[in-house]
Amino acid sequence: MAETKDKVRDLLDRLPDDCSVDDVLYHLYVLQKVEQGLADVAAGRVIPHQQVAEEMRLKWQIGRVK
Repeated sequence: MAETKDKVRDLLDRLPDDCSVDDVLYHLYVLQKVEQGLADVAAGRVIPHQQVAEEMRLKWQIGRVK
């Protein structure tokens, strides 16, 4: 828990004094998503870039046919 509070304090220290609550919430959201992504990588929950590119290519090709 202390680590989380330290991260929030660090974030608040980096933001400008005139930031809004929405600014703080946005940056907390981004921080959370980055940490979640890093945890996924560490746990091996990833999809190779080539596989994503191929799936997107097929999706767009199928979309054009309709």
